[in-house]
Amino acid sequence: MTRTQKNRSAFFVNRIRRIASTSSLVVGSCALIAIVMVGLCGLVLYQGRLDALSHTRDTLRDISLIAQRDIERNFELYELSLQAVVDGLQQPEVMALPPHLRRQVLFDRAASARYLGSMLVLDAAGNIVIDSGSDTPRAGNFADRPYFIVQRDHPDVGLYISDPYQSRLRGGEPSIALTRRLSHPDGSFAGIVLLSVNLEYFHKLFAGLSLGPHGSMSLIGHNGIMIMRQPYDLRIVGRSIKGASTYRHFLSAPEGSFSETASIDGTRRLYWFSNFPRYPLIIMVAAADQDIYAAWRRRTLFIGSLMLAFGSAFVALSMLLGVQLRRRMRAESELQLLARTDGLTGLNNRRSLGEILEQEWRRARRNRSVMSLLFLDIDRFKAYNDTYGHQAGDDALAVVARCISASIRRPADTAARYGGEEFVVVLPETPASGAAEIAERIRSAIAGCEIEHAGSEYGRVTASIGVVSRVPETGDDLSAAIKAADEALYQAKISGRNRVSQYEP
Repeated sequence: MTRTQKNRSAFFVNRIRRIASTSSLVVGSCALIAIVMVGLCGLVLYQGRLDALSHTRDTLRDISLIAQRDIERNFELYELSLQAVVDGLQQPEVMALPPHLRRQVLFDRAASARYLGSMLVLDAAGNIVIDSGSDTPRAGNFADRPYFIVQRDHPDVGLYISDPYQSRLRGGEPSIALTRRLSHPDGSFAGIVLLSVNLEYFHKLFAGLSLGPHGSMSLIGHNGIMIMRQPYDLRIVGRSIKGASTYRHFLSAPEGSFSETASIDGTRRLYWFSNFPRYPLIIMVAAADQDIYAAWRRRTLFIGSLMLAFGSAFVALSMLLGVQLRRRMRAESELQLLARTDGLTGLNNRRSLGEILEQEWRRARRNRSVMSLLFLDIDRFKAYNDTYGHQAGDDALAVVARCISASIRRPADTAARYGGEEFVVVLPETPASGAAEIAERIRSAIAGCEIEHAGSEYGRVTASIGVVSRVPETGDDLSAAIKAADEALYQAKISGRNRVSQYEP
């Protein structure tokens, strides 16, 4: 390469470096602005989503509390009414009253409250003996009803809240029953007191609470039976949800919140549930994800559109400059690689070899570790070029370089073309025995290629290798080690070539 070519190459490298540096600054600035904008926008939107979720959870808890308190308050009144009947039936003077007076004493005004059905006293056989609605009891037997069987067979059940059923006395109206057991003085079963509650009460209560277009609200027994659900569907009332994943959540804690997909309609919702402290009931309120995030999605779309409009220019510019920067960096890397690599063999060139030698020599001196050098020369290479031509000579050099590269396996080991047919291998932290072994491996690999060489006494291309190993001391000169390796190479040459010779001072 001429001096002019070297100057042009140096100028080109420096120019690319300046352009890459400027481009990197511009691209970095654009990218930083874009990242900050996207980050702030994303943070605001994400916080808005969390706020929507938190607000909905608070709203669901408030709705649940309103419904729960209303139901508890009414059930307490119903329970007191049942207990009043139980207590009155145990008083002989009350039972001795005429039927119309006895009915007024036993059944207070709660029995005529809205959404209440029948309030009855059944005997041990399940027949109606006292009816709150008439002095003359209606005919009916309810011994087959689960609420009657439970009270008959379980004396300690106390207040029992039944599953939904269709009333026989009121034309099949869906209802639930609240019952208490009646016992004889000896503790034997004497019948029950029954108060039926029309499910319309729960339907109207739930319908008056705002749940969103796709929200739902349910009253569920601890046994998993659906007592009421909003949106109302008579086919769902009385159904068991014991196998649903939501039901398992309901029993896991006194109250809480979770997100789940409903087994009834397949809608994903945020749930809030609460177990009644005094009754075997669970109130559940849920809002659909699509309702929770409807306003948030609209806001996200608006902010996202603005973000896209303001950020697209930065993104486009960043991408454009990024492409240009990559091209320039690739060109710079290629130039740097060319500046440090021998173009024919792909090994390090003499310039980079000098830097590597200095670096490894200083490290070995600092760590007081042994460093080995291999000095390799292809035997009678001038004769090979004269016989087979320079192109064949270049091919032989490339083959030798591959043999050297394949024979050194540690990342720290380095091979370089020293010049012409000479090569140097740097082996940090390698003792003389290890260096000799690697040198012999390289020599055997080259000879094993069996490249024809009529001008060699071996009839093929071979190489001679000189080996030197040193632990650098303070004041030791690297050039002395290189000279020693060259002398070892000379000994290999005069000893017949195609061999490894170690330097012996």
